[in-house]
Amino acid sequence: MASSSNGNGNGKPGEAAQAAMPPVQVKVVAQYVKDLSFENPNIEKIIKDPGDQPNLQLSINVGAKSVGPSLYESVIEFNAHATNKLGEIYQLELIYGGLFRIENIPEQALEPFLLVNCPSILFPFVRRLAADLTREGGFPPLLLDPFDFASLYIRRQQEMRAQAEAELKN
Repeated sequence: MASSSNGNGNGKPGEAAQAAMPPVQVKVVAQYVKDLSFENPNIEKIIKDPGDQPNLQLSINVGAKSVGPSLYESVIEFNAHATNKLGEIYQLELIYGGLFRIENIPEQALEPFLLVNCPSILFPFVRRLAADLTREGGFPPLLLDPFDFASLYIRRQQEMRAQAEAELKN
């Protein structure tokens, strides 16, 4: 009877390569508010006459960059703009960042990790800040639903591919 072996005695292909790769290690080195602005320009009008329901526009974006050997910054850019018939109610702009030490990650997995996993770690703090700032600004707290950063990443990749294809056609 023939026996296949990859050198570790158990005969399962690929396990030797996996055993040779050290595990991915991730450490949150720091979290911080990188930029913050809360504007409340019409509070006097709104206190006197709250007016109709606000129109709330939200936007969220993520970015990442290398800041040293195995050290990366991941940021969430969050904007909330509330208006009604009286004008602007408030504008919240927040850039919240984190420094992550990431070691032993395959190169093809680094970008998705920085743009999906790291923002997922940071987002609960963005949610808390948004709620606290709007409440302290004199309004009901802005309670954000959880956000799917994987869908944002996939959509961004599709847009970049479509743009590259369009450029090739021209």
